[in-house]
Amino acid sequence: MPALASHRKPRTRLRATSPAVGLTTAALASVTLLSTQTATAAPAKPAPTIEEVQKKVDGLFRQAGTATQKYNEAKSASAKQRDEVDALLKAAAERADKLNETRRELGRYATAQYRGGSIAPTATFFLADDPQSYFDQDQLMSRMTSRQQKAVADFRTQQREAAAKRVEATKSLQTLTESQAELRTSKQEVQEKLSEARSLLSKLTAEEKARLAELERKKEAEAKRKAEELARQQAAAKAEADRAAKEAAAGSGTGSGTGTGTGTGGTGSDAGYASKAEKVLAFARAQIGKPYVWGATGPSSYDCSGLTQAAWKEAGVTLPRTTWDQVKVGTRVATADLQPGDLVFFYDDISHVGIYKGDGMMIHAPKPGANVREESIYYMPIYGSVRPA
Repeated sequence: MPALASHRKPRTRLRATSPAVGLTTAALASVTLLSTQTATAAPAKPAPTIEEVQKKVDGLFRQAGTATQKYNEAKSASAKQRDEVDALLKAAAERADKLNETRRELGRYATAQYRGGSIAPTATFFLADDPQSYFDQDQLMSRMTSRQQKAVADFRTQQREAAAKRVEATKSLQTLTESQAELRTSKQEVQEKLSEARSLLSKLTAEEKARLAELERKKEAEAKRKAEELARQQAAAKAEADRAAKEAAAGSGTGSGTGTGTGTGGTGSDAGYASKAEKVLAFARAQIGKPYVWGATGPSSYDCSGLTQAAWKEAGVTLPRTTWDQVKVGTRVATADLQPGDLVFFYDDISHVGIYKGDGMMIHAPKPGANVREESIYYMPIYGSVRPA
């Protein structure tokens, strides 16, 4: 029996320590599992390069520019629609006044009949909302004077016109509501894009911001180089055109003194355009340094199409509000044939515009955070150009 007792003690100790052994085993298993997961987990996504940040920010500003044109379009449509609604409501009120006056005139006829002791079907006819349908017209109209008949006819006409104006005003109000909803959506889209761009830039370190600025300087330098090349090409083309014009004048025997209006001074049409362009550029230069504000049309701030619209207004030309509509105004011109005052449009979605000033340069309102300035037309991809007048 003693031997049996000594044999049981180790088993008792084993049961007492088994929970600790289980916990240790679970901990080891957990460590092993975590080690395995760490080894097999996907590596952390590397931080974007400065080039990628620049591309992302530029893309966001471009998207904000597109949304700005949507906003301008919706704002213009909303303003136009509001004017139409106001005009329709005014017209409807005028129709209602005329209708009420005619109704009062019919009432006066009924009153006269009553005083004459003959109020009967005719008076009831006059006072009905729809006299024409009250009773058979052939029977009742024959009892009225020509003046009374005209009053009834006028009432019927004015009733129809007033109803038509109410329907038209209701439809116009619905369109206005839709334009205002689109305006709010576009405004929100602009704000979201700009907020995202600012957020990206705010996360850059001082060193990263310096590298980003260097990339920007390189981009500007390359754009300026292309502008200088265009300026050389345009100068050479003008010199050749002047030489050809002089030779043609000499050959015709007219001499350079009399000219034909086609020499260096250009045709009358060219001279007229140049005169307008001078006013456009004088205005644009005076705005240099003013901030870009999306949706702004001056005088203290502008967006890109707001600046071009205001500048050409100085020359007596009314341009539409958006880049999408401005590109349809005037004559399309090749980049090599640009003249001062021409409008240059950018990106495939035509979301930006500037005013050509010559020598491959333009004046434009670039983007949020920047001021109106002179810049190479090659700073952004060119879509096309137009001569407004």
